[in-house]
Amino acid sequence: MSKLTFEQKSEQDWRQELSELEFHVLRKKGTERAFSHPYDKQTSPGHYVCKACGALLFDAQHKYDSGSGWPSFCDAAPDGTVELQIQRTFFARKTEVICAQCNSHIGHMFEDGPQPTGKRYCTNGTALKFVPQLENE
Repeated sequence: MSKLTFEQKSEQDWRQELSELEFHVLRKKGTERAFSHPYDKQTSPGHYVCKACGALLFDAQHKYDSGSGWPSFCDAAPDGTVELQIQRTFFARKTEVICAQCNSHIGHMFEDGPQPTGKRYCTNGTALKFVPQLENE
């Protein structure tokens, strides 16, 4: 039997693959509590990939401590795996950060980050998997 593609996966398939919190964040656009994930303070060199599909989303060199309680990055991976979508609610307009490969919710992007980009990709640590940099990289 072949593996399902991301487009073919049902809600039940995702529920079986992800923890309850991962499903809530990645598939239901939830948010983890601020300061609850260890990636908020992670400073090691490496990469952050999508917890659901493994697509490269961020390089640790673009990570910074925004003080928000969530892992924050000033830039995304250059290969187009991070997609931005406008979310409109009754009172606000937010820019959602989505994995372009599997359509998972990663967090939100704000225009209050450091230069040179001025962007703050405020992510859920639960939506990410850290891949340490190898010594020869």
